[in-house]
Amino acid sequence: MGRPPLSLGTWGRIRRYQLGLKSWRAMANYRDYDGVTRPVERHGETGAKAERALLEALRDRARAGGQGEITADTRISEVCRVWFDEFKQQDKASSTVDAYDDALRLHVLPSVGNLRVRELTVGVADRFLISVRDKKGPSAAKHAKTVLSGVMGLATRREAIDHNPMRDVAPIAIKRKDARSLELDEVRRLRAGLRKDKKAVERDIPALVDFMLGTGMRIGEALAVTWEALDLEAGTVEIRATVVRKKGVGLILQPEPKTEAGWRTLHLPPWLVLLVDARPRVENEWNVVFPSQLGKLRDRSNTNADLREALGALGFDWVTSHNFRKTAATLLNDQGLTVREIADQLGHKRVSMTLDTYFGRKQASPKVAELLSIIDE
Repeated sequence: MGRPPLSLGTWGRIRRYQLGLKSWRAMANYRDYDGVTRPVERHGETGAKAERALLEALRDRARAGGQGEITADTRISEVCRVWFDEFKQQDKASSTVDAYDDALRLHVLPSVGNLRVRELTVGVADRFLISVRDKKGPSAAKHAKTVLSGVMGLATRREAIDHNPMRDVAPIAIKRKDARSLELDEVRRLRAGLRKDKKAVERDIPALVDFMLGTGMRIGEALAVTWEALDLEAGTVEIRATVVRKKGVGLILQPEPKTEAGWRTLHLPPWLVLLVDARPRVENEWNVVFPSQLGKLRDRSNTNADLREALGALGFDWVTSHNFRKTAATLLNDQGLTVREIADQLGHKRVSMTLDTYFGRKQASPKVAELLSIIDE
C-alpha cells in the first residue's frame, strides 16, 4: 500500500545537503494546488539559513497558490472577508448589505473573528449569540446569526469543516407585537386632526398619511413614489422603488421594493386621486410626490419622527406608519376582499404555500380602490 499523498498546499520532510564549505541546499517535496508534487529547494551559507529560505519560499508558494483557500485553521475574520465580498456581488438591496456589514463589524468580528474555523463549535456560537442578545437585543442576535451562518456555510462548502455548526444553535425568539389597526371613526378623527395641525401640514404629514391609508404602502415605498409612476387618469400608481440610506452616499431611490412581490401596480380610491391631483408639484431632483421641505428625498427615520410628534399630539401615540398598512388591510378584509387580493395590494411575498402554488398573484384587484373609498365618505 502506497504512502498517502500530501495535502494540497503542504510539503513533506525538509532535507539538508552540504555542497561546499559555505554552501548548503535545503529541499522538500511540495504538493501544488494542481495536485502535482514538485521538489522545491533553496540555498544558503549554512544548513539553517538554507532551511529558513526554503520555509519562507514554501509559505509564499502556499499563500499564492491557495489564495482564497479556507482550511480548518483559517481565521474566521478571513472567512468573513471572503464571504462578504461574495455576498456583495449578489445584487442585494443596499440596506441589506449595510445591515450585514454592521452585524459583521459590530458583533461577529470583535467576538469571534480571531478564532480558527475549527474552534467555532455549537457551544461557542451559542454563547456568542446569547451575549449579543443580552447586550443588544434579539433582533441584533438574529442578524448576527444569519451572517455567521453564511460565513460558516462558506467554510463548509470549501470543505474546511464537515458541518455548519450554526445549524444546531438554539433558536432566537423575537416577540412580535401584533400591529393594531385603527377603527374607521379613529381614521376619520386622526385625518381631521392632522389637517388642523399647522406644523403637520407644513411637513406634509396629512397628505402622506392619506396616501398610506389609501394604498397600504410601506412608508419607504410611499416616499419613493414619483409623478411618472402615477396615472391619475387611470387611477393607478406603480411601485418602482423605495427610499433607503446607503452608507457613504446618503438617501437614494433603491430601484427594488422590499420583495419581488413588491413590484406591483395599485388602484387608487377616487378620493385619493383627487387629493394627489390637487397637490402642487414641488421641484426636486427625483420628481417624487412627497419630497422633504427642502426639496430632497425624505428620510424614513426623520419622517417617522415627524409622524410620532403629530400623532402623539392627537392622542394616537401608539400609531406608526405600519398601523396605516394594517388598517388598510383590515378595512379591505372587513369588506370581503380575499386574502390573496389583500396580499397583492400590500406586496407581501406569500399568503400561504397553497395560495402561492395554485393562484396567480401578479395584479392587484381594482376592487381595492372602490372599497378604500370608505375612508373619505
